[in-house]
Amino acid sequence: MNARRCCQIKTRAGDNARRPASRLRRSGEIAGWIIPSVMLALLPKCPVCVAAYVALATGIGISLPTATYLRAMLVALCVASLVFIIARRLRSLMARGVSQQ
Repeated sequence: MNARRCCQIKTRAGDNARRPASRLRRSGEIAGWIIPSVMLALLPKCPVCVAAYVALATGIGISLPTATYLRAMLVALCVASLVFIIARRLRSLMARGVSQQ
């Protein structure tokens, strides 16, 4: 009986190599890039438009100051998530570069 799992691959150094990314994981990574980017692109600049979109989507009316804060929070959330995704991607690329040397 083979002690190794079928999904592990031996490398020259004897360490187990990483499995190839599954299709579901890869599509999740792509959605992680697309959703905040599209949200930033389609987010209205006018607080009245934000209030109108909220009213159309939920049926709840919000005030203009609330719409202004909501827009600012959405922009901050989208930018923060994109920065996080970029940092995670750079970290994995740097780890991959160090392991190849």
